Amino acid sequence: MFFKTLLQIPTTLTDTAAAAADATAAMPTEETLSVFDLALKGGVIMIPIGILSIVAIYIFIERFLTLRKANQEDKFFMKNIKDYVSNGNIDAARRLCQQTETPIARMLEKGNMRIGRPLKDIETAVENIGKLEVYKLERNLSSMATIAGAAPMLGFLGTVTGMIGAFFEMSKAGNNIEPGILAGGIYEAMVTTVAGLVVGIMAYVAYNYLASEIQKVIYKLEARAVDFLDLLQE
Repeated sequence: MFFKTLLQIPTTLTDTAAAAADATAAMPTEETLSVFDLALKGGVIMIPIGILSIVAIYIFIERFLTLRKANQEDKFFMKNIKDYVSNGNIDAARRLCQQTETPIARMLEKGNMRIGRPLKDIETAVENIGKLEVYKLERNLSSMATIAGAAPMLGFLGTVTGMIGAFFEMSKAGNNIEPGILAGGIYEAMVTTVAGLVVGIMAYVAYNYLASEIQKVIYKLEARAVDFLDLLQE
């Protein structure tokens, strides 16, 4: 009786494993959809949206590095300029400005070159160079603002074209309308909307961040210009 029970154990284990394998095979497999697959479902409109996202990333990185460099300032720079100008060593002040690659240095270099002229002329020269430096810092910022507005609009355009395609397929199907017929158009409509909004939100946030960094540089330019002109008045 004992040996008969032992012989039945392998058979029972085999039957259990087979039943488990059948149950696993009968279970429906979960389908996954990658980001690339979603992009393909979006249709042709995803191409310009993708191009806008690449341009926005490039502008942000390029402007971010430029502004970070512009915001860097040697804490002894302005002190050395004041010492040189106070002692009448204008050439040393100019050389220091030429060796320092910042908007503030370029602005003060122009002011040092005008020393000896009326104070109003020096103030005008410094102000003009400051405006030119701000203009350089704001380069491509309008393109970022355009992307922030254009990307969601392209997404909505993809929504409209996707729905038009879905209704067109419905009209061709007549009374034989199936859910699968609408799937393609609805995919395109939803995916392009999401993609456009994502790119638009990213560009909008990046634009405001860059604008705030530019304001910091403008504040420093104005403060250093006032310090320099006050020094000349003394």
